This record gives sequence, structure tokens and C-alpha cells, in this order.
Amino acid sequence: MRNIRRDNRARDNKDVMQNKIIIYCIIGVVGLTIILFGLLLYSKYLNENIQNDVIDFEEMANITSKENNINNTNTETESVSTQIGKSVNEAQNETNNINNTNSINSTVNTKAQTNATKTTKEETNKTTKVKESEEKEESKKELSFERPVEGEIMKAYAKDNLVYSETLQEWTTHLGIDIKADKTTVVKAAEAGTVKTIKNDPRYGLTIIIEHDDGYKTVYANLLSSEFVVEGEKIEKGQSIGTVGNTATFEIVDEPHLHFEILKDGVQIDPSNFIK
Repeated sequence: MRNIRRDNRARDNKDVMQNKIIIYCIIGVVGLTIILFGLLLYSKYLNENIQNDVIDFEEMANITSKENNINNTNTETESVSTQIGKSVNEAQNETNNINNTNSINSTVNTKAQTNATKTTKEETNKTTKVKESEEKEESKKELSFERPVEGEIMKAYAKDNLVYSETLQEWTTHLGIDIKADKTTVVKAAEAGTVKTIKNDPRYGLTIIIEHDDGYKTVYANLLSSEFVVEGEKIEKGQSIGTVGNTATFEIVDEPHLHFEILKDGVQIDPSNFIK
């Protein structure tokens, strides 16, 4: 009997525990349901507030835009009113004045540029001419002649008077000077220049002609050889050009010498005035 009572008590206790568990579960489910429902209501409330704020912001933006449009319209209206207030002639006159002013400014600028260009060209030309003139003057000042060979002058320059020729046995002019020198004596250029001609002259024998600056030429005749230079060669002052000989038929009787001439613009002048 005691065992039976114990079993009944145990069963009762078990049933009580099961009932408690069921009640707790129901309470938990109900509590969760209430919480979820409350969250749903709160979420709906937040969405409505956000939508209202967005609507308010859009309304404010629309109101601001409308105000700006109204202000722009008023400004345009005032501008149009001002333009309408002017007469057609006044508007045309203003346009013509603006065009005339632009045309005048363009013409003035063009003339100024043209004058500046002309002035620059004139100054450049003047500068170039001055430089050329200075270079010519320098070349004139620097141009000087030295003896092509060392020796005494055995026959002087005679253009306006006559000298006696032993070879021709007569009195004749002499358009150069004869400088006494032994055969094979080296002849040097009296000044820098360009070898213009090397020829056998029928009167003065083997001859070398050198062109210099400022229209000057020098002539070296009665030579034995011209082996040191060729035609067209540019030479320096004092450079060897040939050797003294006895090839001049018009002076064949005379002692060996160099027949030397200086020409200015194609006219013979006295070499003695240029060499010492």
C-alpha cells in the first residue's frame, strides 16, 4: 500500500511539473508575441516619420525653387522693360557706336603694328649698313702692303714721265717698280688676298696677279716659277707665291729683278707710296 501511495505521489508530482512547464511555455510564447507585435508597431511608426520628413524637405525645396524662378522672372521683366523703354533709334545708335569703336580700335592697332614693323626693319637695315660700313673702314685701315722681296729699287714708277729702257733702247713709261733680287729669290704676297691669275705675259713674262679688298690688286712679274700657289687660292700676307727670274722680254737686258705693280680699281698707282 505504501508503494502504491508513493507511485501515486510521484505521478502527481510529475503531472504538476509537466503542467508548470506547459504554462511557462505558453507564457513565453505570449511574451514573445507581444514583443514582436510591439516591434512591428514601432517600425511602422518610424517609417511614417521618415516619410513625413522627406515630404517636408521636398516641399521646402520646391518652395525655394519657386522663389528663385519668381526672382529671375522679375529680373528678366525689369530688363525687358528697360529695353522696351528705349526707342528703336537709341538701340541702333548704341549698336553703331559699339561697332565704330571696335573698328577704330582695330584700325589703330593695325597701324601701330605696321609702324612698329617698319621701324624695326628700318632700324635693322640701318644697323646692318652701319656694320658693313664699319667693316669696310676697318678693312681699309688694316690694308697695308709690304715688300714682296728685299732689295733696292732699280727702276722707279713712271706714269707721267719717261724712263729709258735698255732692252727697248728707248724712253718709255714704267707702271710699276723693279726691285733688284737674285734669281730663285722667294717672292712673297704683299697683302692677303686671292690668286686671280697666273699667266705668261708676252712683255713681262711669268706673272701672278692677286686680288685684295677694297678694289686693290698686286702684280708680280718677271718670275722664274709660281710653284707655291694656284689660281683661286686664298693666301695670307707674307705667304710664298713664286721665285725671281728673268722672263720679261721687255726687261730681258736688265739684271734679275721683280717687276711689282699695285692697281686701285684697275688703275696703276705708285707702289713706292705703299711699301717702305
